[in-house]
Amino acid sequence: MAITDSATTNLVSVEPGAIREDTPAGSVIQYSDYALDTSSRFAGGAAWIEGEYVPASEARISIFDTGFGHSDLTYTVAHVWHGNIFRLGDHLDRLLDGARKLRLPSPLTKEELASIAKRCVALSQLRESYVNITLTRGFGARKGEKDLSKLTTQVYVYAIPYLWAFPPHEQIFGTSAIVPRHVRRAGRNTIDPTVKNYQWGDLTAASFEAKDRGVRTAILLDADGCVAEGPGFNVVIVKDGRLVSPSRNALPGITRRTVFEIAKAMGIDADLRDVTSQELYDADELIAVTTAGGVTPITSLDGAPVADGTPGSVTVALRDRFWALMDEPSPLVEAIDY
Repeated sequence: MAITDSATTNLVSVEPGAIREDTPAGSVIQYSDYALDTSSRFAGGAAWIEGEYVPASEARISIFDTGFGHSDLTYTVAHVWHGNIFRLGDHLDRLLDGARKLRLPSPLTKEELASIAKRCVALSQLRESYVNITLTRGFGARKGEKDLSKLTTQVYVYAIPYLWAFPPHEQIFGTSAIVPRHVRRAGRNTIDPTVKNYQWGDLTAASFEAKDRGVRTAILLDADGCVAEGPGFNVVIVKDGRLVSPSRNALPGITRRTVFEIAKAMGIDADLRDVTSQELYDADELIAVTTAGGVTPITSLDGAPVADGTPGSVTVALRDRFWALMDEPSPLVEAIDY
């Protein structure tokens, strides 16, 4: 959609701010050039709540939903870039697998969930979007119902402007992290790390410690001193031209899967295994990978530069190829029908 003079139409060009973030000129991360038709109440964000499409600004859930009260839920986040939704099927497979592990029956099929997610994006008109799909244990006919057998699973879906765990500038030039001194990742014997969840107590505490220490984010260790993950991202280490990422206490990330596939196509070995904290500090390159931020070089760890303190060649190659995939016709992407 071309930019049109908003003085004579309902079309408003999409400027940096609420919908777009500034990106480094000439970088691989650039937003689409389009306009919103603000005559639609869904422009800029749409949600599917209790079987009804609503503007994102009006989205609400019941305070009696056990997803809210007990964090009894699972979710996934897919993304849309340049009007293409990326690996939605893989995201839904992981979501439904997690729901089965939680004995959380989905009232909708994979195909129905996909249709609702794509419809939310289309209604929002967003060419770059963050798409959340959540299944909760729900609520019963009686307020505050505690009998699990009397609860009805709820599905919540929304499409809002793309959210960045690491803003574009940091994806290009690098970000900073710490290993927290005061918190470890919750044990996998208590919370299954393969089921995406909102039980973020440890991740939130680590994020505050990172803020207190003047850096962007944190990489958590588990109780055995092995590397787990960060708040919302997988960690990938580059050492001697090879990739390695934690197999324990870490979500099986869709973005990490993509990075490993890219590496394989480039002839780069990539392994999932236990990773020690010493390997973090000995890394040639460190990478944070996540749907909400793509492939981000971590160039500083605990106040010291990683290698020479600039994004490494392997990271740059993986990052640039990742963003190129967003525009290439393949089974990984599906164009949204706006």
